[in-house]
Amino acid sequence: MREGVDSQDVKSARSSRRLWLTGGVAVAAAAAGAGVAWWRSQPQAMGPSAELQLWGQIFETPDGKPFAMADWKGKSVLLNFWATWCPPCVKEMPMLSAFAAQQAQHGIQVIGLAVDKNEAVLRFLQRQPVQYPVAMAMQGGLGLTRSLGNLQGGLPFTVLFDAKGQVQQRKIGELSSEDLANWSQKR
Repeated sequence: MREGVDSQDVKSARSSRRLWLTGGVAVAAAAAGAGVAWWRSQPQAMGPSAELQLWGQIFETPDGKPFAMADWKGKSVLLNFWATWCPPCVKEMPMLSAFAAQQAQHGIQVIGLAVDKNEAVLRFLQRQPVQYPVAMAMQGGLGLTRSLGNLQGGLPFTVLFDAKGQVQQRKIGELSSEDLANWSQKR
């Protein structure tokens, strides 16, 4: 009888080890997946001459007027790529608008570049006006974000440039008030 009990104990111990091993593998796989997802959401290296490319761009406003990025060189610029169909983009816009109104006197210019259709942006801005200029980056907008280090093309994508036109900060995803407070100190 003792032999049967020992055999049962051994089976139970093996089963327990297998369960722990399976759990450990699952935790390791989840951690690796989370690490890859985090890495993919971080801005990567910028393309060669990405900053020069940006400052040479001429976009259009939603109502069709020219919008030259070169007009803003010499100022600190917070450039926000967004779209009307992007919930985090829409959610952060009131905060960006308040920041733009507050920072205008401190030398930071907020600019929105919509990766969207003109009609959708015009309708959106009529319902939810902002305190900063908005231009259309539909043609080549995602390519421009990729050259600035947003390889996945995720929105929103925000870049802070200093007065010399050099990138100081970048973020893929929704900004927080803490991001804006920290970034305003680094311009």
